[in-house]
Amino acid sequence: MNWLMAFLHHLAAFTLVSTLVYERILMHKPLTLERAQSLMKTDQLYGAAAVALFIIGGLRVFYFEKGADYYFQSAPFIAKLVLFAFVGLLSIYPTKTFFSWRKNVVQKQLPVMTDKQQKRLQIVFNIQLLGVGGILLGAAMAAKGIGFVS
Repeated sequence: MNWLMAFLHHLAAFTLVSTLVYERILMHKPLTLERAQSLMKTDQLYGAAAVALFIIGGLRVFYFEKGADYYFQSAPFIAKLVLFAFVGLLSIYPTKTFFSWRKNVVQKQLPVMTDKQQKRLQIVFNIQLLGVGGILLGAAMAAKGIGFVS
């Protein structure tokens, strides 16, 4: 069963990363109705992947891998959790923005997005991707036993 949980965890992680990259790419192009719809759908998938990643990761920590005692003595693992929370908090801004477009999109109207708002979203996506890089580094270090607190 460990192999299945590892597979699902990695699938959720790759889905999260790919949706985040896709949102970043779309945000660097002029907004069209189709792009707005794509951003909204992609952000929903991103959120679902984040929830799945959190739940499956928790199951792996507590039931399927080395155990909570092992992981919670790892500074890189704790840093990974903090970064995951940070990236998750950052995702609130794009999600709120895309949700605010709902009425316009349903009415087949282009949502309003200022240049300032677009730049802010680009910055948020860039910071999130850097955070994901840190999460991956923390995961690799924790898996190899680096940075354990005695």
